[in-house]
Amino acid sequence: MKVHIRYFASVREALASSGETVDTAAGTLSALRDELIARGGAHAAALARGKAVRMALNQVMSDEAAALHEGAEVAFFPPVTGG
Repeated sequence: MKVHIRYFASVREALASSGETVDTAAGTLSALRDELIARGGAHAAALARGKAVRMALNQVMSDEAAALHEGAEVAFFPPVTGG
């Protein structure tokens, strides 16, 4: 399925990208994060399991167990962002 990913604040800076659309087999936010980490490099560093990263699914704060669906918008950002 295709999902739209948006990156904010320090995550956006680390990845040098504000977002992308990806084809994924992930069923949850957790599995999607793991897929992105598996890319290695900047993705692995910015989204590492030891880092505090917040996630939103369709603009609603969500935990990692939230189920993904076709066309979903997923956002990754640090716990505190500036305005």
